[in-house]
Amino acid sequence: MTLPPLISLLPVLTVFSLLCAVSPVLGWRPWPHLRPNSSDLLYAGSKKFEGSSEFVRLRYHMGPVLTANIAVHTIWYGTWQKSQKKIIREFISSISTVRSTHPSVAGWWKTVQLYTDQTGANISRNVRLGEEKNDRFYSHGKSLTRLSIQSVIKSAVTARSKPLPINPKSGLYLLLTSDDVYVQDFCGQVCGFHYFTFPAIVGYTLPYAWVGNSAKLCPGVCAYPFAVPDYIPGLKPRKSPNGDVGVDGMISVIGHEIAELATNPLVNAWYAGQDPTSPVEIADLCEGIYGTGGGGSYTGQLLEGHDGATYNMNGIRRRYLVQWLWNHVVSYCTGPNALDQ
Repeated sequence: MTLPPLISLLPVLTVFSLLCAVSPVLGWRPWPHLRPNSSDLLYAGSKKFEGSSEFVRLRYHMGPVLTANIAVHTIWYGTWQKSQKKIIREFISSISTVRSTHPSVAGWWKTVQLYTDQTGANISRNVRLGEEKNDRFYSHGKSLTRLSIQSVIKSAVTARSKPLPINPKSGLYLLLTSDDVYVQDFCGQVCGFHYFTFPAIVGYTLPYAWVGNSAKLCPGVCAYPFAVPDYIPGLKPRKSPNGDVGVDGMISVIGHEIAELATNPLVNAWYAGQDPTSPVEIADLCEGIYGTGGGGSYTGQLLEGHDGATYNMNGIRRRYLVQWLWNHVVSYCTGPNALDQ
């Protein structure tokens, strides 16, 4: 693949100094934050509390979105139990299923389908599990930087045995790190992020996301409300729907990143704000909102199973807690468990 003009004109050392300065534009972490949520101020006078505001200007910037059938190619980095993989696989498979009970993951994805490209084509409703690659021997160590994450992806797509397919138009590359792997800015600033790979490193421009299992490092930050931060005394954690606090906490982050990859894969499609290096995307606008009435530090009204587990939508056979998404048609956050639907 031909390198971008800027890169082709710069010496190799300059290229990598530039790349090191570039960071994925989006990182996400569940509420609560160590600092006040900006939505507390932005949405204070809203007509509908779930994030609505006439001041939000989510616009289309003419870049591509994923209108073809979407394949999620997963890289399992580190040590993963079979039960953990099943929880995540079923969530991804639930996005397109018609066999789920209302409120469903498929109903949640309908908000994503409202977004279109410049031809008017909607984002695909078909999201499937693609190929998988296991990196159980920690090929790049147990401490990854943002750039070494791209090197992990390169190893997966160029492996001698069963490499992941190269699919830049409808493929998403999901790198999941186990609970004993630290990633740059993990826990302190982000629980996951998305961007696209650099041809100078990977050889291709591929939309990808990273999400980490926070069970050992910071469950109170990245697996809330199934774990509670130490700085909130007296607050009891909710029971997770699948019996794995770390993985159940990952599900909402995975949903957040997949939704934004579909609507803004190359960071030039759907986002709010004037700065493409720091855009506000469809999941960022609804951060921490999981049900009716949500906003600020309140998750909104959730569902509780007979076993006491907390969730807000159903998959094929499992239950999940996933944040809502911004609906640009009505200009507020929506989800399948809304009480007014």
